[in-house]
Amino acid sequence: MNLPLFYYVLGTPLGVLGLIRWGAWLIRRVPAVMYKPIAGDHRASVAIVVPVYQEDPEILATAIESWLANRVEQVILVVDVSDTTCQDVAARYPVEVIITDVPGKRDALRRGWRAARTELVALVDSDTIWADNVATEVAKPFADPRIGGVGTRQSVYGSTGFLSRITDMFLDHRYFDENASQSRLGRAVSCLSGRTAVYRRHVLLEVEDEFMAETFWGVPCLSGDDKRLTTLTLERGYLTYMQRTAEVWSTFPTRWRVFFRQRLRWARNTWRSDLRALSKGWVWQHPFLAYTMIDKALSGFTLLLGPAFFVLSLLHGNWIFCVVLVAWWQLSRAAKLQPHIRRRPSSFFVVPGYVAVSWVMAFIKIYALVTIRRQRWGTRQVAVENGQVVRTGTDAMPDGVVIPEQNVERMRVPA
Repeated sequence: MNLPLFYYVLGTPLGVLGLIRWGAWLIRRVPAVMYKPIAGDHRASVAIVVPVYQEDPEILATAIESWLANRVEQVILVVDVSDTTCQDVAARYPVEVIITDVPGKRDALRRGWRAARTELVALVDSDTIWADNVATEVAKPFADPRIGGVGTRQSVYGSTGFLSRITDMFLDHRYFDENASQSRLGRAVSCLSGRTAVYRRHVLLEVEDEFMAETFWGVPCLSGDDKRLTTLTLERGYLTYMQRTAEVWSTFPTRWRVFFRQRLRWARNTWRSDLRALSKGWVWQHPFLAYTMIDKALSGFTLLLGPAFFVLSLLHGNWIFCVVLVAWWQLSRAAKLQPHIRRRPSSFFVVPGYVAVSWVMAFIKIYALVTIRRQRWGTRQVAVENGQVVRTGTDAMPDGVVIPEQNVERMRVPA
């Protein structure tokens, strides 16, 4: 097949870049294959802290029942004062409830871990459902006194359709590749997801002032609490680990608009955290962690070179080259998603959609870098305005609710 000269001028560097990207993936994949969850019989007391804001009542009830089934010492729900529906759900269970009128998730987390009386505190999202053995499994890595935080494996709960399949693929790639390799090499996971992240309580108390006062270029940080807590834990000299035998399920967006807003928020949080970390000395004490941060930052740009070359080929009518490129994407991505496809073989046919969404997410990542100072949740009615965290929706205080001076009312809900 005779190709124009520009194919060689552009295609050769692209091919070299492809080999580099494959090499970068293998550097992660080899230690990921060697990853093993921590075994043993170490036990520790666990409290679950859950910020609750406009959660689906059925999901919340199912989640509470799963936490109680783990026989933890405390389940503490920090419920927004406007959310009377979730307050009613909580009243049906033997849990502790803290009512707050302070907007934002960070203050709710702090109120919760201050109320905990246990060695370990699990920070959990209100839509996250636990397997029966999570409390037992997450305690095992803490046998090592250097471990300050432990993450879990997450899967999609309660939804079907294309977006759910794609999200499930991204999650398996994260927990069988990125987090597994970071756990194996250096025990320094870059982000313990907020859906369920377990910390030593004294570590949370050590870092809470910096956690609450986080700013980026002078703007108070609204989201990114899980990434920030993980980073502060590592900065203090502790290690972080993923315990993949502890599995949890969470709901994920089923609408494109919500999906993209969530991804944009995550991308901004990642840029802020990683750029800050790479500018400090502590991260270079974890060489593999620093490497993965740099690799992740660059991949958003390099990923778009392939589709750009594909469009150029289409415009010049080189159909055979286009077919070869599409076949390569199918086979190469399927190889990288092997742990997921082994679990769900039909996902092999969803790989083209996964590739397309990956390209869109690369654009989102670049846009997130350009708008890195913008602080807005996107899926919650809260934002930073004039340097303050404020409500942006029409939530109002329900009739008859009186908040004391500390903006919090604590109660014990009987069984």
